Amino acid sequence: MMKIAVLVSGSGTNLQAIIDNVKSGGITNASLELVVSNKPGAYARERAKANGICETVLVPKEYPTREAYGEAMIGCLEDHGIDLVVLAGFLVILPENLVKHYEGRMINIHPSLIPSHCGPGYYGLKVHESVLARGNKVTGATVHFVNEIADGGPIISQRAVEVRDDDTPETLQKRVMEQAEWHILPQAIDDIANGRIEIVDHLVKHKK
Repeated sequence: MMKIAVLVSGSGTNLQAIIDNVKSGGITNASLELVVSNKPGAYARERAKANGICETVLVPKEYPTREAYGEAMIGCLEDHGIDLVVLAGFLVILPENLVKHYEGRMINIHPSLIPSHCGPGYYGLKVHESVLARGNKVTGATVHFVNEIADGGPIISQRAVEVRDDDTPETLQKRVMEQAEWHILPQAIDDIANGRIEIVDHLVKHKK
């Protein structure tokens, strides 16, 4: 049974999708053990509490260095025996020691079709604002492994979503979540938990 931790900064809609899929059997061979937020007021904490999931808060500014924050996070995750770390809207620049410690065991959901509209500064509504400003007709979401490059790790899966002429950043964000993020993130977790994914030469291979 793979033990999962979800790191989140905001309301936790992707966290809820994971919780729902664990309950329904969409995610198998995995248990959601821990939710970590960097913000005390994150609504994701309430989602965790409502579902009996252990939750905690680690605030970066309470640590003297990013490395110290990374060590605290590693310690917290190891205390819970975490096998897979899922970044679900975790708006923190990850310390290098944390990334290296969980290399190949940390994934992220990004609300665009990487390599478009990604990297430093592209998060939340900023991604969808960029899509609309560029005039893209298609956007989507990407699940990828995390490495030292922002949004640069091996891609696990992507799903495309139509951009409509009357879209606002908010309506586009909602559609990308509903049609892409809430589907491909749970699927990726299930695939990893059941050994259907491996990284070969920095590329993700899906086993049959």
